[in-house]
Amino acid sequence: MSATEAAQGSGAGEARRARVVLVDDHRMFRTGVQAEIGQTDSTGVEVVGEAADVDQAVTVITATRPEVVLLDVHLPGGGGVEVLRRCAPLMADPDRPVRFLALSVSDAAEDVIGVIRGGARGYVTKTITGTDLVDAVFRVKEGDAVFSPRLAGFVLDAFANTDAPPVDEDLDRLTQREREVLRLIARGYAYKEIAKQLFISVKTVESHVSAVLRKLQLSNRHELTRWATARRLI
Repeated sequence: MSATEAAQGSGAGEARRARVVLVDDHRMFRTGVQAEIGQTDSTGVEVVGEAADVDQAVTVITATRPEVVLLDVHLPGGGGVEVLRRCAPLMADPDRPVRFLALSVSDAAEDVIGVIRGGARGYVTKTITGTDLVDAVFRVKEGDAVFSPRLAGFVLDAFANTDAPPVDEDLDRLTQREREVLRLIARGYAYKEIAKQLFISVKTVESHVSAVLRKLQLSNRHELTRWATARRLI
């Protein structure tokens, strides 16, 4: 299916339209997505706003009331889960619901489950093609759930009444940002490297590490690394 075909309605062949906001902290990525899917005449997708962090996202989404938000999971200011929390009233609007589709480089189970619990209608990774992303936007707009291959299994395991492992209560104590710092510390990143990658100060990184150690009742980063490795968070 071409991007043009993805924009066509099924009934009388009328072109479909979707108003979309892009939320990602990397400007080049937003520019690329805009170039790939934002050609309204051919795709039917109109990008009505962009945001790089949580506060910007909430402001832009509230002002534009898009039909679909393409939401990165890891954002300055609290992550995609925080955007979902603050936009919950917009998602619940019966007349003009704002629907969210996570678009992230991460395929970690805790990231997928976290945003789905927060109210997102689907989760696709950044390896998705432009054509498939256009199709996913329209499916989410229409109320469908959309997932990249293999990610749906995480959700089924988390929500089905099966023998799937329970939610990790220790991990749930951490904020989205603390989880990001935890993962990078466990991978051996220095504080300066973490600060650069997350666009925060070294002092803020130190504060997050202290909070993680306190909440998990650990003494140092070596214990933290073992803890994260045991839960396959690295």
